Amino acid sequence: MDYSRPELADRLAAAYVAGTLRGAARRRFVALTRVHPGLRQAVRDWEARLMPLTAAVEPVTPPPQVWQAIQRRIAPVVASGPAAAQPGWWGRLAVWRALTGIATTAAVTLAVLLVQPPPAQPPIVVVLSAAGAQAGADGVVPASFVASISGDGRALVTRPIQQVSLQADKALELWAVPPQGAPRSLGLISAQGATVVQRGRVLDNTAALAVSLEPPGGSPTGAPTGPILYIGKLTS
Repeated sequence: MDYSRPELADRLAAAYVAGTLRGAARRRFVALTRVHPGLRQAVRDWEARLMPLTAAVEPVTPPPQVWQAIQRRIAPVVASGPAAAQPGWWGRLAVWRALTGIATTAAVTLAVLLVQPPPAQPPIVVVLSAAGAQAGADGVVPASFVASISGDGRALVTRPIQQVSLQADKALELWAVPPQGAPRSLGLISAQGATVVQRGRVLDNTAALAVSLEPPGGSPTGAPTGPILYIGKLTS
């Protein structure tokens, strides 16, 4: 496989950064990045596009057992009872090895941040509400989807805010709606979780985003065939 092809490197890097490249394929990709500068650069480019989009994701506090597992890995218990209070040289060596690994990781992370500063352009967030929905007493229309677009307009992440129930023979398709003319498809999106959309310059000639109800494979005509369920105007 020719990993020097830009389109292949871009596709693999996008899947790696988005987390959809898993198992043996992910381990093989990590090994390849050590010898392919083009793959490393593609990964850096996608990290710059997608990492700012995490600002739209609500933080989650890890459960206590996560921190306990981390503590066990950093300073494992080598003995029980009174001897545990006085770990031998091997226990101390394990702790120093763990601390050295953490320091090395921090140094590498700092080096990457210095070489690759964060993008200057913040992401653009588009709130999509149910088509025809009425504003509440506070004058606000309830949101159903949120779409976060990277500052360069080359990547987009959608996430449902309210639960969306779909029949097995139906799918949701995302559309970029221009000020004038026909909308263009940005692909199918999930009704249950986040979806990473890669469709080039999303922001170009786009005034709004819309979601239509389509067959499982998407619109067969290149234009919305089902009803428009959600719509939202671009706002920065």
